Amino acid sequence: MRALLTAAALAASLLATPSSAGDLTKGRTDLPELFLGAEDNDYAVPVKDIEMEAGKSYRLRITAKGQKEYKFFASEFFRGVWMNQIVINHLEVHMAGPPHHLEFDDQGTIAVEFVTVRAGEFPWSVQGLESRGMTGRFIVK
Repeated sequence: MRALLTAAALAASLLATPSSAGDLTKGRTDLPELFLGAEDNDYAVPVKDIEMEAGKSYRLRITAKGQKEYKFFASEFFRGVWMNQIVINHLEVHMAGPPHHLEFDDQGTIAVEFVTVRAGEFPWSVQGLESRGMTGRFIVK
């Protein structure tokens, strides 16, 4: 009898509509902006490590300020979150999986909105510029 009740409760939770579960994207927290480069230093990264809590909603703005092309990789991190959307110039990208990388051919901002799912430390880097200090970590507790 107990096993039957447990199975019924599990089935009911799996069939619950998203509205009954609550919208985790509401009440998101803005993280410190991640700058890639600066006007006077193409390799400056003022904030390298960003801490979050698992199960919470966040918005991360990544801004290229230098004169280089920046290919931002955070593959493990992107696979460990539920991606709500990526916003570029008020245009939204919605996807069913993680992005491979974010590329900045010019200066500008990409906003990434997500819910953290998996705890851990996840490296990020700018491809080809790691030796110039363009690396950091996303730390999800």
